[in-house]
Amino acid sequence: KEIVVPTTIIECPPMYVAGVSFYKKTLLGLNKSISILAEKLPKEMAKKVQLPKKTIKKIEEVKEFDDLRLLVASNPKSTGVGTKKPKLLEIALGGSNEDKLTYAKENLGKEVKISDVFESGKQVDVHAKTKGKGFQGTVKRYGVPIKLHKGEKTKRGIGNLGAWTPKRVDFRVPQPGKMGYHLRTEYNKHIIKIGNDGKEVTPKSGIQKYGVVTNDYLLLKGSVAGARKMPVLLTEAIRANKKFTKEAPEVASIHL
Repeated sequence: KEIVVPTTIIECPPMYVAGVSFYKKTLLGLNKSISILAEKLPKEMAKKVQLPKKTIKKIEEVKEFDDLRLLVASNPKSTGVGTKKPKLLEIALGGSNEDKLTYAKENLGKEVKISDVFESGKQVDVHAKTKGKGFQGTVKRYGVPIKLHKGEKTKRGIGNLGAWTPKRVDFRVPQPGKMGYHLRTEYNKHIIKIGNDGKEVTPKSGIQKYGVVTNDYLLLKGSVAGARKMPVLLTEAIRANKKFTKEAPEVASIHL
């Protein structure tokens, strides 16, 4: 039986493994001991950080460490986002230190695709920033009722900031301020499909307020926080639903 499921299209250009960060345990926790960059780096990275003229140390020379993480850079230039400056972030690896080091040596200076990390049918956690609404008042932020016609001072606001004592304003009191553009995490989002042909999910006129999908893409069940063209971070499901089916669904057709 065929069913209709609303999905979100996420374009996933390959991430470039720009370096490896090594950590050592101290009395204050894990501290970064050294970061080793790849010999050949994308020229767009110079827009984000100051690149060294030559490598200080090679990855084969590092012997003692307690943990390592990959330093990866995004590739927004290959998309229709309209920016060239990449996003840099560190990604933790699973397994023993030997397995981590082997994987880092094999992939340093190479590109990692979405299909190398995830597959259809898996559950992922989505980390994204919500749409920014700017500086808003208490009625829009918290839904407090508008005062009646005999109310004093203001209509779209609260009556008072609290009692005489304690002599401070409680953090629970609704007040104006920033609304939106907050980091939010959604757990256990279902990957419907991972594809490599952007024409399958791009209308003839392009996606409204985005453009044309030219890289690998991912169909995620449901909605994703944030506006179009905003970066989204996908991670392995930290508390996956065990009752969830592990089989990849068969996509009969895609309606745009």
